[in-house]
Amino acid sequence: MSGRSVVVRRCGIGLAVAFVALAIGAGVAAASNVAAGLSGGSSDVSVPTWLYLATGGGTVGASALLTMLVTDRDVIGAYHDHALEQSLDRLLTAGSLLLGVLGLLGLVLVFVAGIGGPNIGLVSATVLVTFVGGRALLTIVAYTVGNPWPALNPWRRIAEALPNGHESYPSSYDSWPAVVALLTFVWLEVVAPLTTTARALVAILVMYSLFTISGAVVFSPGTWFRRGDPLSLWFRLYGAVAPIQRTDDGLELRYPGSRLSEPDLITDTSLVAFVLALVWELTYSGFIVTPAGVWTIEALVGIGLPPVLVYLLLLVGGFALFWKVYWVAIDRTRERAETYLSRRYLGYRLAAPLLAIAAGYHLAHYVGFGLSLWPSLLDALAMPLNPPPNPTRYALPGWFGYVEIAGILLGHVLAVWVAHTVSFELFPGKLQAIRSQYPLIVVMVFFTMVSLYLVSQGTMSPPYVPG
Repeated sequence: MSGRSVVVRRCGIGLAVAFVALAIGAGVAAASNVAAGLSGGSSDVSVPTWLYLATGGGTVGASALLTMLVTDRDVIGAYHDHALEQSLDRLLTAGSLLLGVLGLLGLVLVFVAGIGGPNIGLVSATVLVTFVGGRALLTIVAYTVGNPWPALNPWRRIAEALPNGHESYPSSYDSWPAVVALLTFVWLEVVAPLTTTARALVAILVMYSLFTISGAVVFSPGTWFRRGDPLSLWFRLYGAVAPIQRTDDGLELRYPGSRLSEPDLITDTSLVAFVLALVWELTYSGFIVTPAGVWTIEALVGIGLPPVLVYLLLLVGGFALFWKVYWVAIDRTRERAETYLSRRYLGYRLAAPLLAIAAGYHLAHYVGFGLSLWPSLLDALAMPLNPPPNPTRYALPGWFGYVEIAGILLGHVLAVWVAHTVSFELFPGKLQAIRSQYPLIVVMVFFTMVSLYLVSQGTMSPPYVPG
């Protein structure tokens, strides 16, 4: 048997064992999680919390050790470089036009339904399209299939029809406007009644429309929607995880996550911040509805802080903690690798694997939400001004917790593999590449255990939030 065959066989065995470990981890975690109830139920947990946390973290750690067995650079490169390309020019042009029309019609529907329809949360087409259609389902499509947002984006179509490009985009801005806007929207989603009052959501959408169209008109749509617009950056980075990628030559079909190893994805510090914000905002949303989160909020309000300030401090403080932990891990990576590569460059290259973690978190948080409210969205779209007062909803089976936990673990396992690939690209020595991965793997195991802990806890309504 040739040396290459031996390596490929070892790779296959390693991946098989990794997926067995993943299945065991998901099984133990979900057994506990289903008992506790992802949607807020509270019953006795059949598996001790420490056991399923250790199992989940151990699954990621074991996957990391198994990927380290794959040290053949050709085998690693085959996963990330292999792609099937199709030009499909006419089909892509027609599809882009169709999606563009749908995006504009959808934006009109959102405003009309929000103003003229019922002002009732998950009955209103405005709320359902925004949160079920966009926040949940369209984002899931972006990282599981491919990113449709560049063609669908109605704000870009409007900006392109207006005179634009009056100023050059300041290089110092990078993507910081998008980072600040994303964190602001996450905070508003908590402290404002956006999911319960369609009129409030319309007001926020008007503010966002003015913000992003103004930015595109001043700096040009091409520059703004690539660098400064939070929604475009949201979908572009989530879309980098997907198997279908749009290129200058058409479409590429690739292995999931292979785009994350490329150096042109994360190119400055602000993009690192946006990636960390994607991971943190989901952790934050999970934390504030757990008993520990509610206790923390009530304790801070009890010492005299306004509730809206408490939520902002927790959001910004947690993000700052994620930022610090990440760069400490990068410093330790640089020390272990004994490399002359700069701290910033290492931070850019190793941030992209975290997008796989963000995708796994998002799937765990929103796949059940999106599927259960999918029929409500269809009802509202059929009659946006007069939707049924009791829209149809799907009741998810108890075993669905396995899907959510598997999403978290799969995201982390994929992140480990991508980080392994990036390390072998950055460092010439095999041992040097393996040693460099230890600090980031520790961070990923920590993220895994935190996320599993959060989804295992019974959920509560966050206090002091308008309902």
